[in-house]
Parts: sequence; structure tokens; C-alpha cells
Amino acid sequence: MDDSGSIPQARGGEAAAPADPLTYEGVWRFTAPAVEESVPQARRAVRDLLGRQGVPATQDLVYSLLLIVSELVTNSVRHAALLSPEVAVEVAVGREWVRVAVEDDHPYRPKALEADFGQTGGRGLLLVREVTLEAGGVCDVEHTSTGGKVIWAALPLQAPPRPL
Repeated sequence: MDDSGSIPQARGGEAAAPADPLTYEGVWRFTAPAVEESVPQARRAVRDLLGRQGVPATQDLVYSLLLIVSELVTNSVRHAALLSPEVAVEVAVGREWVRVAVEDDHPYRPKALEADFGQTGGRGLLLVREVTLEAGGVCDVEHTSTGGKVIWAALPLQAPPRPL
């Protein structure tokens, strides 16, 4: 969330940066080939970026973000690589939130599936949704202007209060 309390959007509509941005605020984007080796590379890149920028994230938040990146990049590699030989990862950090987004050129817009305990796969987006909600954040899937999709999750830097 930004200072106004709104959740950052994946495309357009982002609020103007405050006059005095904090040192950890910014947007970073990188691309990688849609291959299995890109999954741990994306995870390391996000972890290193958060540390290098001094983002005030708890260890639990970093683990949640890395799990989300792993699941989203894995989905792109497994399901979109034929139509999207490259995957893009974007990390946006504001004063009060961190948003990770994974974009590919495949037009199929997946939906979080209900858990089917008889299957060994198909739970990645369900896991992303649950991890995001538990952290007090939001996630969504949107179409890109080029016909692909971007899946993003925005998590607050401060953990939501736990019910007693």
C-alpha cells in the first residue's frame, strides 16, 4: 500500500512518488529465459535486491515473497514457455509495501484452483493467494497490452495484527 492506503497496480494508475523517497523505494525489472534454471535465479535476484536496497522486510515477509516468485516463475516456465521464451520479474517497493510481478506472453489467464488432494500439482496459484492473504496483501492476474499476462502480489512491509 502507498501512503494513501491504496494497493499498487500492475499497470498505470500508480501514484506519483513523494518528494522525499526512502532509499529502499523503487521499481526493478529483469528478464530471464523461460527455463527451470531461471526459478532459483529469480529467487536469488529478488532476495539480493531486497537486501541490497535495505528494504525493512521481516524474514517471514522475505520468505513469503520468495515463495511467491518461485511459484509464479515456475508456472511461466511450465505453462507458457512455448509462447513466451522469456519471463519478466518486477519488484516494486514503496514506503509500506512490496509488490512482485511475473509477466509472460502467454494469453491464458489462470485461476487459483481449489485444492484437489489427489493431484500432485496445480496448487501454485492457490498457494500464492493464501500466502498473500495471510500476509495482509492482495494479488491479481491481468492482461498485458501485448496479449500476455502479469500475475502480481502486493504485501505490506508491516505484518497485519494477529487476532487474539
